[in-house]
Amino acid sequence: MSTGTETSARLAVLIDADNAQPAIVDGLLAEIANYGTAHVKRAYGDWTGTGLRGWKDQLLAQSIQPIQQFAYTSGKNATDAAMIIDAMDLLYSGRFDGFCIVSSDSDFTRLASRIRESGLIVYGFGERKTPKPFVAACDKFIYTENLRAPVAEIVPAETEAPAAGARTREQLRADSALVNLLRRAMENASGEDGWARLATVGQLITKQQSDFDPRTYGYAKLGLLVTATDLFDTERRESAEGKGGKVVWVRDKRRR
Repeated sequence: MSTGTETSARLAVLIDADNAQPAIVDGLLAEIANYGTAHVKRAYGDWTGTGLRGWKDQLLAQSIQPIQQFAYTSGKNATDAAMIIDAMDLLYSGRFDGFCIVSSDSDFTRLASRIRESGLIVYGFGERKTPKPFVAACDKFIYTENLRAPVAEIVPAETEAPAAGARTREQLRADSALVNLLRRAMENASGEDGWARLATVGQLITKQQSDFDPRTYGYAKLGLLVTATDLFDTERRESAEGKGGKVVWVRDKRRR
């Protein structure tokens, strides 16, 4: 599914309420709206107990359907099984373009892989403790901590302190894994002159590392993060499609 069609994609949102916090719901649904429309919103858990009491207001306010699943046996997670069965039913219905799986549980790794094998996109949402196999099984994985963390909306001037939580230029440059990831993607997306469309760079980065998110570093957008490193040139050019919009191009300063 191309970037241009993401916002019209039909999505099924399946939430493991036993494994997620109700405080993330507003940020979660706002994030999902960037990728498509949630045609199904379900939250799974044992709603007869007291552990999920905090979810009630969110279920009502956001029109999320609670799916009751009793814990049949101590130590066994029946909620996971119910989510997987429903996900496969929804997959076989052929009505959806993608799935949003909200959990930090590695039990959904095979489910994510199976959905992708059918040609649908999978967005994962979970805490930073989420096991890497589940993260890697998703097309894109968003850490729920990033949905609530403050981020810089602009790049601070050299004389200004960065926004709360945003890494400084020196900290970003010291992160060799980040710098190498940006440079590799930029090189692979660039032409002979070294310039690459920022959107293409972002797509390549996500394919290489599904959990990459500029908000992890304290910046709202990839362009702000790239600029904050001060390792790359940026230009805004007229769209080649002639629609009057501006397109951001980037280049490694070493290619000057």
